[in-house]
Amino acid sequence: QAELGVNEHHQNEVVSYMRFARFKRGMCLRTVDSCFQDLKDSRLVEETFTVDEVIDMLDGLQSVVHSEVESELINTTYTNVLLLRQLFSQAEKWYLKLQTDVSDLENRELLDQVAEFEKSEYTSSNKKPTADSVKPKLAPLNEGGSELLNKTVALLQEENEKLKTRLRTIETQATAALDEKSKLEKSLRDLQMIQGDQKNNANQDITELENKVAALKSQFEKTLNDTTANQKFLEEDLVTTKHDLLKVQDQLSTAEKELEKKFQQTAAYRNMKEILTKKNEQIKDLRRRLSK
Repeated sequence: QAELGVNEHHQNEVVSYMRFARFKRGMCLRTVDSCFQDLKDSRLVEETFTVDEVIDMLDGLQSVVHSEVESELINTTYTNVLLLRQLFSQAEKWYLKLQTDVSDLENRELLDQVAEFEKSEYTSSNKKPTADSVKPKLAPLNEGGSELLNKTVALLQEENEKLKTRLRTIETQATAALDEKSKLEKSLRDLQMIQGDQKNNANQDITELENKVAALKSQFEKTLNDTTANQKFLEEDLVTTKHDLLKVQDQLSTAEKELEKKFQQTAAYRNMKEILTKKNEQIKDLRRRLSK
């Protein structure tokens, strides 16, 4: 007997499905045979046929056979999907994730192995159905399943303990975080109160400083106005004084000229001038004499 590389239980499941598939395949072949037989019984009643009649009969037969084969292939596809659904549903109850490799469905070596298995399975004359061949769709739990369940439960319990430990750690950290949050909130309130007092004091200082600046600005503007007025008055006074000075200088020059003119007209001036003239003549004469 050819083996498929699976355990006995699963091999019996395969045998059961192959019987079902063999039965469906036989029904499909009988349907195709009946299509040809119906054609023979209904249309082949004469000895000679024209080419058009033969073509018409073959077209009709092709249409019927095509429809039957297509219907059977579609039904086979749906049947395989339902089979996979049963397997996946059972696997999901054990939290398993099955995988399929579609490329192996066209592996000629594997297909030949399945064909050899089917041939050896149905050509044995002494082949008898086993107790596992007739069973419900969902097999009861066996020792392997119980062991897997126990391992899963133990794993879940261990994971649960880890989660509890982690939860206690998180609760401790959360409590510490809440305490730290309370301290920070209190510090924040105190800081806000201090900032509020500082802000009030700062506002008061700013108000006083603004008043002082306003007073200084007013005083500066007043001083500036007074200085401007004084400067203008001084400029005007300076111009007037300058005019007066020029006037006095002019009067003084006139007076000096008149005084000099009057002095030249006096007898003393004329006598002094004559004496100076005589003296100059004497000096010139003495210079001539000395030079000789």
